[in-house]
Amino acid sequence: MSIVTQELLSIVVPLYNEQDNVVLLTEKIHESLEGYTYQIIYVDDFSTDATRKVVKEMQDDKVHLIELKKNYGQSLALAAGIDYAEGEFIITMDGDLQNDPSDIPQMLEYAIDEDYDLITGIRQKRKDSLVKKIPSKIANFLVRKVTKLDIKDNGCALKVFSKEIAKGLNLYGEMHRFITLLAYLEGAQIKQVPVKHHARHSGVSKYGLERVFKVVADMMLLLFIRKYFQRPIHLFGIFGVLLVILGVGINIFLLIVKFGWGQDIGTRPLLIFGMLFILGGIQLFTIGIVMELLIRTYYESQQKRPYRIKKVSIGDREKAA
Repeated sequence: MSIVTQELLSIVVPLYNEQDNVVLLTEKIHESLEGYTYQIIYVDDFSTDATRKVVKEMQDDKVHLIELKKNYGQSLALAAGIDYAEGEFIITMDGDLQNDPSDIPQMLEYAIDEDYDLITGIRQKRKDSLVKKIPSKIANFLVRKVTKLDIKDNGCALKVFSKEIAKGLNLYGEMHRFITLLAYLEGAQIKQVPVKHHARHSGVSKYGLERVFKVVADMMLLLFIRKYFQRPIHLFGIFGVLLVILGVGINIFLLIVKFGWGQDIGTRPLLIFGMLFILGGIQLFTIGIVMELLIRTYYESQQKRPYRIKKVSIGDREKAA
């Protein structure tokens, strides 16, 4: 039998061009959470359609609308909603009706009865195209192999967090893909449960094959922060030593070619290109890490948030941002 908690729930839903989905999604949330005390927090990520207008026209006092000043992306939209949320449990989901709100009560049972910090869904019989499924499978495989965290579906947006864990997440860039891993690094006890998955009701997907490359880059950054944040010399020093050994080996080989075999080594462009690609890649990756850490320091040391809110509405009333 489902447990109905009287503690406040906060359902955080980032929206971007979901004007045809948001009304039905709201109705489904109300149906699924009858008897619960909850607030629905829609975060409009600077939609270019009538999403904001549709939300306001519902005049629903349970619906809180956060309007961002520009398009920041899903991670910062989630961050804005989580920062605003007042509930003891914070629930995240997508706004495209692919997640089913009827799964929330079952997930809450694990959070309340078994004291898990994070309940994350595993989408059953996914109704996505191959363009979404293939990158998702690759990303899940890479995360499992590299991090040793056995999460079967990192891409499922339907999650139930304890307030403490959700508020402790620092989401930047596009880290929403690794929100489960971030929670794990914060010490969260995680439970995976199967959830329903539906085809997109309306609108178009915002994902493509380029997602794989973004996942790899973000995962490398997370691994750096997890393993080498306080001892970067263990990472960069090893790379440096390996490169020196490689360079010395190449030079010895070229000396043998030049003086032992009498061959000309000045007309070998592949060697130059190979070294340039290696050095250039390492430099770019290093600069990316340094810039990411600088951004985190800038925002966290000054207690600034990396997003700006234009206005907040509750039902048909505006609230100070």
